[in-house]
Amino acid sequence: MTAFQVVDFARPPEHRPCARPEPEAGELLIRIHACGLNFADLLMMQGRYQDTPAPPFTLGLECAGEVVGRGVGCTIPLGTRVAVYAGQGGLAEYGSFPEAACIPLPPDTPYDEAAGLLITYGTSHLALTHTAGLRAGETLAVIGAAGGVGLTAVEIGAQLGARVIAVARGAEKCAIARTAGAAETIDSDTAGEQGGLKAGLKALGGVDVVYDAVGGTLGEAAFRALNRGGRFLLIGFAGGTPPALPLNHALVKNISIHGLYWGGYREIAPQAFRRSLDEVLRDHAAGHLRPHVSHRLPFARVGEALELLRNRQSSGKIVIAIDGSSF
Repeated sequence: MTAFQVVDFARPPEHRPCARPEPEAGELLIRIHACGLNFADLLMMQGRYQDTPAPPFTLGLECAGEVVGRGVGCTIPLGTRVAVYAGQGGLAEYGSFPEAACIPLPPDTPYDEAAGLLITYGTSHLALTHTAGLRAGETLAVIGAAGGVGLTAVEIGAQLGARVIAVARGAEKCAIARTAGAAETIDSDTAGEQGGLKAGLKALGGVDVVYDAVGGTLGEAAFRALNRGGRFLLIGFAGGTPPALPLNHALVKNISIHGLYWGGYREIAPQAFRRSLDEVLRDHAAGHLRPHVSHRLPFARVGEALELLRNRQSSGKIVIAIDGSSF
């Protein structure tokens, strides 16, 4: 089979021939149909992600496919369509994954949507419902609102009854965020530096919860617009640097700062983690969640897809068709 692997952090990943894996006890062999790309893939290529394995390893944090083999002790039947979150291994024709990381899908769920469903929607749902406790009537500001996780935060926040202010780059991405449920948008390209975004958020009444997937000066500006008792969610630093948060403001205004690494919740709060995922899959099956896939590219063009992600030229998800299908 073929896999897209990091062989050395000093050079780009490449397609490589390798043996098809055999599932060990507790593992399922998946024929992979589609793989969703994430910002963490870019960090793993450089060895900068917190869960980066030693090279060589196969990129692809999440994927979707069909169960074609089972190790001892597994119960999910052969032929079952599943979404998989395993942290690596999705950019390959086959993968062997722990059964606990494989979630059965409804028969009519498209592979391209399933491949990009778990991390983005899982992160936003857990962050907003479990960590921040977002309530109907509150105001949620989403920084990086047209990105992979940001767009799902807009959608979920609106469904929870919050007033969502989407901060995104350019008129086109702001329009995408409005389609997902944003009541207000701020173009970060024209808002100027820190003062402009802070003033814009303040003019809209301030913010109860900030969902920051970008960091840097945008994250700091949004933090300064938080109301008393607000909550700040550190989701990621797509802008390159963490925000320099003024902790004296957190003290005086009783602001809570929450770091959220979604994968870590499998260990620290497994019941909340799985309950949140079950709700996401149920809402998707019911048609309440509508994943936005801006680019669908074949396996041969995964390098190009990663450059689109690196240069922030996508919105929502980028999904790779592993098996050559058109989804």
